[in-house]
Amino acid sequence: MDAKKKRIVVKVGTSTLTYEDGNLNFRRIDRLAMAISSLMNMGNELVLVSSGAIAVGVSKLRLPEKPKELRMKQAAASVGQCELIHIYDKFFGEYGKTVGQILLNGEDVDDPKKRLNLTNTFESLLEKGILPIVNENDSVNCAEIESDKKIFGDNDGLSALVAVMCGADLLILLSDIDGLYDGDPRTNPEARFISRVDDVSTVVGLAGGAGSRRGTGGMITKLEAAKTATDNGIDMIITNGSRPENLFDIAEHRVVGTLFKAKKEASVCTIP
Repeated sequence: MDAKKKRIVVKVGTSTLTYEDGNLNFRRIDRLAMAISSLMNMGNELVLVSSGAIAVGVSKLRLPEKPKELRMKQAAASVGQCELIHIYDKFFGEYGKTVGQILLNGEDVDDPKKRLNLTNTFESLLEKGILPIVNENDSVNCAEIESDKKIFGDNDGLSALVAVMCGADLLILLSDIDGLYDGDPRTNPEARFISRVDDVSTVVGLAGGAGSRRGTGGMITKLEAAKTATDNGIDMIITNGSRPENLFDIAEHRVVGTLFKAKKEASVCTIP
């Protein structure tokens, strides 16, 4: 990051926000709020894309497990989204920041008129120093919950589209893994870490399957997000969300995670 103001989109996944039993990890959320608020105080503009509505709803409703019926998943998302934005409002408020909520469907991004309205909303919020918090609208969008190939992939894809719409300089994915490896480090102790990728197409074959038990994304959705971002001139970094302080390291040019470099001859706001 240069000294000039940066527009940064940070995506946080369900596994970063919650413990293994699905309950919210308040300590980590507090550290995330502190780090993002500090970056804003440095003069940067931040957008947070957050997963976790269904998982939080399941915990809030004290359900023994994630529902199997679509209508109950959507009910859990409704309750969970309310709880999630309440928690964010509380924690960011402690650091003097105001948050705004934006819930999206795939059609909101595809429709030119809706996309323009969204862009105007983001610009207005950022102009006022407000942190937009974005999530998919699971309560009305069954495709993202039920589809085998998810549209947004636990919001990895959504965060890339938001970065494009906002004209971001940098997209940061906070994940449950340090970055990209040439194998699965959870099963292969000899897997080598890849700190920089200049062409996403050269590493697509390294993507594994689904993500963690509480999330729905995997490395393939992150690489797809990287392609969308880099094709549009936006750098992207995957780093471990268990340490939100990595955001400071990134701001100070320290190598934490995998950097996907933007293409020099980028497309102009290309949304797939």
